[in-house]
Amino acid sequence: MTYFGFLLRFLVIPIIIFFLIYLVDEKNKKYISGFKNGRYVWIAIGIHVLLALIYTTPWDNYLVATGVWYYNPQLVTGIVLGYVPIEEYTFFVLETLFVGLWWWFLARRLDFKAEKFISSSKIRFGSFAVLFVVWIISTVLFFAGPASLTYLSIIFFWALPPIALQLLFGADILWRHRQLVGLTILPMVLYLSLVDSLAITASTWTIAPDQSTGILLGGVLPVEEAIFFLVTVALVTFGMTLFLANEAQDRVREWFQKLKNRSEQRI
Repeated sequence: MTYFGFLLRFLVIPIIIFFLIYLVDEKNKKYISGFKNGRYVWIAIGIHVLLALIYTTPWDNYLVATGVWYYNPQLVTGIVLGYVPIEEYTFFVLETLFVGLWWWFLARRLDFKAEKFISSSKIRFGSFAVLFVVWIISTVLFFAGPASLTYLSIIFFWALPPIALQLLFGADILWRHRQLVGLTILPMVLYLSLVDSLAITASTWTIAPDQSTGILLGGVLPVEEAIFFLVTVALVTFGMTLFLANEAQDRVREWFQKLKNRSEQRI
């Protein structure tokens, strides 16, 4: 199975299906309750696609350059940017778009409770502190740990800082919308892990056994791959929720108002 064949079967076709559903929802004026709608959702998806390309490119080039993962040269086009085939960059874009459309599909259909939102700095700072500690440990393991923890530690080293910042801003908002967050993340991680197993079985790409733990889910999928999908799907899901939720919009306005008041007091 070629890399582009993988992308077509397991990402492009589902994206087309969800886009068609989007068109039907728009025709039926099916909107999200409690979130920004319309072009704001497309803006959020576009921003996440751009961030995925910018933030993931150096990290993924390092993985290929150091042999943490490698691809079958006979199953790619041969167009390489840096160390990474063009198909991999396409995967960044398609995964982000897929998760964003799935989030949108669910958000239109879930019934959000209308109870009063109570802001909680304890949840925000507590979750941030936990992830910061995990990041410190993973950083030490990345630079000084055994080779078998290379892939696992570099995933956490790369992914936890932006996730920690998301939690610092809005862990309490994410908890309020935990049904949407959970139902977006869990099915996506399971689906992407399953199709990744198919690609590994077909030798489309390979994870270096000497730089991974050797723990295989279902006897095929390195546990690091499942964790990779967990953190990337979480990044998009958290970002979409925090970018579009009314509570997040109110928080940003409140912060700007406080900054404005402080600046006026100094004058």
